Amino acid sequence: MRTVGVEEELLLVDPDSGRPCALSSEVLARLARCAAAGGGAPHQTFARELQRQQLEFGTRPQTDMDELGTEIVRWRREAARHAAEEGAAVAALATSPLPVRPAVNVSRRYQWMEEQFGLTTQEQLTCGCHVHVSVASDEEGVAVVDRIQPWLPVLTALSGNSPYWQGNDTLYSSYRSRVWGRWPMSGPTGVFGSAARYHAQVDDMVTSGVVHDRGMIYFDARLSHRYPTVEIRVADVCLDATTTLLVACLGRALVETAARDWRRGEPPTGHGVQLLRLAAWRAARSGLDGDLLHPRTMRPAPAATVVRALLDHTHEALDDSGDLPWATKTTAELLAHGNGALVQRALFARTGSLTHVVAACVRRTLGERELRCATPE
Repeated sequence: MRTVGVEEELLLVDPDSGRPCALSSEVLARLARCAAAGGGAPHQTFARELQRQQLEFGTRPQTDMDELGTEIVRWRREAARHAAEEGAAVAALATSPLPVRPAVNVSRRYQWMEEQFGLTTQEQLTCGCHVHVSVASDEEGVAVVDRIQPWLPVLTALSGNSPYWQGNDTLYSSYRSRVWGRWPMSGPTGVFGSAARYHAQVDDMVTSGVVHDRGMIYFDARLSHRYPTVEIRVADVCLDATTTLLVACLGRALVETAARDWRRGEPPTGHGVQLLRLAAWRAARSGLDGDLLHPRTMRPAPAATVVRALLDHTHEALDDSGDLPWATKTTAELLAHGNGALVQRALFARTGSLTHVVAACVRRTLGERELRCATPE
């Protein structure tokens, strides 16, 4: 069975005001001291990200979804415990609801990015969720990347958790994905056809000088430059750990389904990048609260219909891994109660306070649900 691992980026916030606070270096230093003393998270579980208001963790590769879910919850709580010692809280929010002036971390790489991309780098305070699924070879991995493209916007819709930006409602479910799309090396890709052509294009991008290194190849799905995995990069960090686990579960099923299709000689759908970009935009805008573009036809269809199509598409892989009953049940619950964006808007409608929204999301990040939101009629 394929292994799957998750990287989550968390927002560090002031527990009183809800505004992001630039304390990642302090929190990471505390985590390192704890690890050196033989307690807490293993070395390199946590890492810095572009902005000082972010903290990232990565799980180990797992085959069992229960074990993966346990690890996600554990590292969220470990992050919260150490952040609290430095006067901060952690929130699984893909963008800050409250106004913020991001602070770029100090490193040669990040300094280069700031000089190269200017305001794009300075404003890029977004928190995503990346899913790594093991593949047998680069050839299999590229075949997977070619075949999962039309389905990736569905994961964006399920995970949408960034409706607010600088204190304003953006009207988007995943505004994070729109901010992330400012990078010129991000987004969906056309069909590569082989590992050789994939690597040649990546080499050309790095040689162009626009991209610093292979780690800055921000495709929606890519071959990891560190692990023997396909890395799916389209999801917002999810408010509830259960949604993170669902995205990981469906991500693995998509990879397995695509690999089987490749072995059977079934070609990619061949949708052009232009249509894939429209599907990604539609998912970011609508989330689960409107139409999406159906991955097979690229025509509008209700979100529930498209999500069910994803379950149908991956049915065999989910059934073989034993995940089908849980994935079906959890997807139905998410469709009924809404993603993180809907939760945030319901909280604001009830309280009129973005500070309260952040405080409630801090609790939900750790599994303490204050509100179970029904989809508005």
